[in-house]
Amino acid sequence: MLDGLFAQADAVFLARFQFAFTIAFHIVFPAFTIGLASYLAVLEGLFLKTRNPVYQKLYRYWVKIFAVAFGMGVVSGIVLSYQFGTNWAVFSDKAGPVIGPLMGYEVLTAFFLEAGFLGIMLFGMNKVGERLHFFATLMVAFGTVLSAFWILAANSWMQTPAGFALNEQGQYIVTSWVEAIFTPSFPYRFVHMLLAAYLTTAFVVGAVGAWHLLKEKRSEVAQKMFSMAMWMALIVAPLQVFVGDLHGLNTQEYQPAKVAVMEGHFTSETQAPLYLFGWPNEETQKVDYAIKVPGLASLILKHDIDAEVTGLDAFPRDEWPPVPIVFWSFRIMVALGVLMVVLGIWSACLRWCGRLYESRALLRAAVWMGPSGFIAVLAGWIVTEVGRQPWVVYGLLRTQDAVSPIDAVGVAGSLIAFIVVYFIVFGAGAVYMIRKMASNPEHTHIPEYARVPMAAERLYHEEG
Repeated sequence: MLDGLFAQADAVFLARFQFAFTIAFHIVFPAFTIGLASYLAVLEGLFLKTRNPVYQKLYRYWVKIFAVAFGMGVVSGIVLSYQFGTNWAVFSDKAGPVIGPLMGYEVLTAFFLEAGFLGIMLFGMNKVGERLHFFATLMVAFGTVLSAFWILAANSWMQTPAGFALNEQGQYIVTSWVEAIFTPSFPYRFVHMLLAAYLTTAFVVGAVGAWHLLKEKRSEVAQKMFSMAMWMALIVAPLQVFVGDLHGLNTQEYQPAKVAVMEGHFTSETQAPLYLFGWPNEETQKVDYAIKVPGLASLILKHDIDAEVTGLDAFPRDEWPPVPIVFWSFRIMVALGVLMVVLGIWSACLRWCGRLYESRALLRAAVWMGPSGFIAVLAGWIVTEVGRQPWVVYGLLRTQDAVSPIDAVGVAGSLIAFIVVYFIVFGAGAVYMIRKMASNPEHTHIPEYARVPMAAERLYHEEG
C-alpha cells in the first residue's frame, strides 16, 4: 500500500517533513519548561523571602505541570538524535565533528544537571532543607537555560558556520571552539529564544490565571499568577521586539536571501516597501494583493529610507528558500509579538486604574492569548529552518546532499508511525496538563509536612 501511496514522493522531502514534524512536537515542550523552571525558581524564592503561602500554592500547582512537560520534552528530544543516523547520515558524517560534541556537551552538562536535581525539586520539599531545595530548583532552571545554550550553539553553527576547516575526508572539523560556539548569529539567536520561552510561559500562566478569575475573581492565587504574567508581558514583550530587530539585522548581514524571502522582496531596490500583507508569487516574482508601506523596509533593515535592500534577484534561482511559507510564518510571528505588547500595555493601564482583575475583556483576551507563545515559537522556527534552504549547513552543504541513501517508502512508513504514536502519547500528556491547569489553584494540596509553620503564616497575615 505504501508503495502506491508514496510512489511519486521524494525521499528528501519526506525526511525533511519527518524531522519537521518531530521537532515541532519537541520544541513546544522546551519552550514551555525553560520559562516554567525559572518561574518556579522565582516563586520559591519569593516564598522563602515573604513566607506568603500563596507562593507555595503556586509552586505546588505548577511543579506538577512542569514535571509532565519536562518528561515529554526529554522523550521527544531523544527521537530527533536517532534521525541524524537514519535519515541524515551524510550530514552526520560531514558535520559530525562539529555538531556531535556540541550535542554531547548538552547531555553531559545541562541534561545531567537537570536530572541530578530534578528528583530533589519534585519530591524533596521539606525532606531536605529549604535552602537545598531552592538550590535544586535553581539548578534545574539553570540546566534548562544551559541546554538551550548548547542546542542553539549547534543550530547557529548550521546557520552561520565559523571556526572550522575541511579535512581530507571531506568532514568539517573544528579549528576554534570559541568561534564555532559563538558564531556571528549565536548571541542574537540565543537571547531571542530565551525571551520567547519566557513569553510562552508567561502567556500560559496568564491564561490560566485569567480563566480562574473569570470564574472566581477573588481568588488570591489566580490573581497572583495573572499579575505576575502581565508584568512579564509588559516588560519582556517589548524587549523581545528590540532583540528581534537586532536578530533581523544580523540575518540581513549573514543570510540576506532569508530576509528577502521574509520581506517578500523579489528585486533589489531603494526605498524598499514593507509588505504588511499580500501573496508572494514566485512565477511573476511579485507580491499579489499587496498592502505595503513605501520605504519602511529600507528604514527598518538599513536604518536609511533611501538605502537599497537586497532582493532575491541577487541570488541564483536554485538558492531561493520557499517563499510563501517563510513570508507568512514571519508575519504570524510578528503579529503575535505585537499582540503580546498590546496586551502588556493594556494590563498596565488597568493595573494603574486599579481594575486589573475587574476587566472581563482583558481576562478573555488573556485566555485567547494563552497558546500565542507556542504558535509564535513554531512560526519563528519555520522562518529560521525553512528560510535557510536549500542549505542544511548554510553555504556549505545542501539539504539534498545531506540525506541518507534511503527510499521514500521506508521514510514514509516511519513517518506514519511517528504521527500515530505522537498524537496518542503526547496528545494524552497535553490533555492531562490542560486538566491540571483547569483545576482550582486555591484547592492545591499542601501536605502537612510541607505547610508554612503556623507562626510564620500568622506573622505574614498580621504584617501583610
